[in-house]
Amino acid sequence: MKRTFFAVLVLFGLMSAIVTTSAVSASELRPTSYPLVVHDPYFSIWSPTDELADSYPVHWTGATNALVSFVKIDGQNYRLMGTYAQDVPKMKQTSVEVRATQTIYTFEAAGVALTLKFTSPILMDDLMVYARPATYLTWTAKATDGKKHDVQIYYDNSAELCVNTIDQEVKAERLNAKLDVLRMGTAAQPVLGRKGDRVRIDWGYVYLAVDKKYSAVTAIASDKAAREGFLNDGKLPVQDDTNFPRQAQQDWPVLACVFDLAVEAAVEKDAQLILAYDDEYAMTFLGEKLRPYWRKDGQDVLQMLEAANREMPDLMKRCDAFDAKLTADATKAGGSKYAELCAMAYRESCGAHKLAQLPNGKLILVSKENSSNGCAATVDILYPASPIFMVYSSELLKATLTPAMEYCKSGRWPWKFAPHDVGTFPLVDGQVYGGGERTEENQMPVEESGNMLIVLDMVARIDGNTDYANEYWDIIAGWAEYLLAKGLDPENQLCTDDFAGHLAHNVNLSAKAIVALACFADLCERHGDADLAKKFRAKAEEFAQKWMEMAKNCDHYRLAFDQADTWSMKYNLVWDKLMDLKLFPKEVVETELKYYKTKTNAYGLPLDNRSDYTKLDWEVWTATMASDRAGFDAVMNPIYEFINTTEQRVPLTDWYYTSTAKQQIFQARAVVGAVFIKMLDK
Repeated sequence: MKRTFFAVLVLFGLMSAIVTTSAVSASELRPTSYPLVVHDPYFSIWSPTDELADSYPVHWTGATNALVSFVKIDGQNYRLMGTYAQDVPKMKQTSVEVRATQTIYTFEAAGVALTLKFTSPILMDDLMVYARPATYLTWTAKATDGKKHDVQIYYDNSAELCVNTIDQEVKAERLNAKLDVLRMGTAAQPVLGRKGDRVRIDWGYVYLAVDKKYSAVTAIASDKAAREGFLNDGKLPVQDDTNFPRQAQQDWPVLACVFDLAVEAAVEKDAQLILAYDDEYAMTFLGEKLRPYWRKDGQDVLQMLEAANREMPDLMKRCDAFDAKLTADATKAGGSKYAELCAMAYRESCGAHKLAQLPNGKLILVSKENSSNGCAATVDILYPASPIFMVYSSELLKATLTPAMEYCKSGRWPWKFAPHDVGTFPLVDGQVYGGGERTEENQMPVEESGNMLIVLDMVARIDGNTDYANEYWDIIAGWAEYLLAKGLDPENQLCTDDFAGHLAHNVNLSAKAIVALACFADLCERHGDADLAKKFRAKAEEFAQKWMEMAKNCDHYRLAFDQADTWSMKYNLVWDKLMDLKLFPKEVVETELKYYKTKTNAYGLPLDNRSDYTKLDWEVWTATMASDRAGFDAVMNPIYEFINTTEQRVPLTDWYYTSTAKQQIFQARAVVGAVFIKMLDK
């Protein structure tokens, strides 16, 4: 959660501010941005406005990723998506709903009701589907006036989806396949040639695929030729544009499609296409290039598209069922607004990861530290993100741990504590943060070691065994020994909230170490080492008692042991409750939560006394520490106000100011998976 290029990012945040809202949603929370096509850190497209026709969709970085849609009803043109041809009236948008895997828009005009649904079937119980980089766009039309109507649907996407900058040259072609398939990509194809934070992919190809059962016409054309051709007479150019390679900004090449529908009363007519991206290679790991997971058995992109098309009816039903269950479960856990927050966070958290398989057959789910510094497989990212996988997939939870575990097992990592990261996405080739493999300077020893031990114990609890940990037991035990020596009263170290700088004697970091020692004791017990379990459990209990004595400050607990009259969120204590560790008396949390009420601002609880900014992930963890729903809501309600108020219309940020609701840089990050933690509170 890093400080790199902050000035540039602040400027971006201000430029991205869009304050217009509309009453088109019955939801209690207004999404800060609407997920449209979200699969991984490169294939991630959002709408920054409440009405789909009020802006072009954008990549999570803010760069335009133009998707355009029009509808022609009995010869009358309407805009559905994008701002091209603003003289063309918008079809009246009547609602928008964000579900876990789907975003659904409804429109109405000229006796026709129209739905446009974006479905990204990121279903964790089916890893091949989860990893498949294909989103369905479905238009459904029906008459509302009892009359027949001629309805034509237009769609295109620009070359912006496959370039980092619009001056890069692209090429496009039509493929001979069972589906109608068009693709576009850069001419240079610098595979895995770019790393870093706010960059976009410029290798691989974007695909538009349409089942030939539809009355559809596709074309490769300039944006003007395709769009004006449809608006003028409902037709696309007869011949594909072959003027390639050329810059993405030169006559703006697009992949376009037109559907013809004859609509009658009470009869719904559908049109559907698949928008997909094949990056061919997903990442490197310790110098070896890895294919994306969906290619692991040799499947090529056309086979992937055919499978996506063939499985579409079943996947739509499964997405509906999953979305409904998530909403029901989250509502039961924390109320309807909490459920909307979870739905809002689901694709965002998943979309900050990429799934691959190592040559030894092990899965790795690699996060990218979006809008921070681009680090890959960051341990203090997997820790806050872990609840989403704890709820839905033990396999993926373990896959988030495996990059760091295999890195340490390789012998490359020289230190006795856990690493911070394993590279800069998509080059997962060894730690780059702080002193890296060279020096202990600017590392996060207590932070990362504690994070790994806590999540490893949760894996064992979910699986009912220590099979995953057993292979790495000596490494894990070394981290526990480090915390035994350094965890109670941490030295002048960074923690995950490193934007606040180094802090010695960090009380919340100490709490993490104590919880982690108890977690290791539990691992030892499950591993069959009763003596070691007894040793670490006794130390965790001893440290907890000392912690209470050292941190006490009248009516609350301090930020740092040696700093009187300071305070901080003790979010790491949430695991004492969720794991029933029985380390700290309930009065400790009750005391803290009571004190937090005196420090809460209009839009949330500050992280600590040093600033009024906060972290969304830690707020929800703090709320989950409450013993009842009223206590949970007391922390959560200002968060809901922030979401509904913030002017920065970007994928949900986790770092913002509690007094102004202004974003502080971060967005589109894996850590929003943290909000699922309340669903672990049984």
